[in-house]
Amino acid sequence: MTIKVGDRVPDGTLTEFIETETEACALGPNNFQVADLVKGKKIVVFAVPGAFTPTCSNKHLPGFIQNADAFKGKGVDEIWCVSVNDAFVMGAWGRDQKTDGKVRMLADGSATWTKALGLELDLDARGMGMRSKRYAMVLDDGVVKALNVEAPGKFEVSDAATMLAQC
Repeated sequence: MTIKVGDRVPDGTLTEFIETETEACALGPNNFQVADLVKGKKIVVFAVPGAFTPTCSNKHLPGFIQNADAFKGKGVDEIWCVSVNDAFVMGAWGRDQKTDGKVRMLADGSATWTKALGLELDLDARGMGMRSKRYAMVLDDGVVKALNVEAPGKFEVSDAATMLAQC
């Protein structure tokens, strides 16, 4: 079953590579519970089939980085980029794309949360294994307020400009 507008996102564990150690977070991969992260916040989540892939690196992620202030102006507390990659890859991609302070790079390494959302994409035939469909959604206190899932191979409805208009 695929998540839809009005549903609460399932809890799950996402992993983020932390660049600077703090009292709350150790350097390196840290696990976070989705239920804790979404509580009382407005969050824009977008997911990509893979870090460092052409559309994801050249169009999808850059649009959210460039519009981070505009999202904040619309009351968005956080922007998340989720991919079925490990935290080390997501951390490296975030450094490469200069996401620090603008977009949280969250790994769903085994696609557990992605499968719970019903948004997995089987790319075995292309040698990429289980991945995520390209999508974006607006969450308010964990409830889906907007959800745009791309057709295979498309990038038309999950971009930053479309999501900004739906916030």
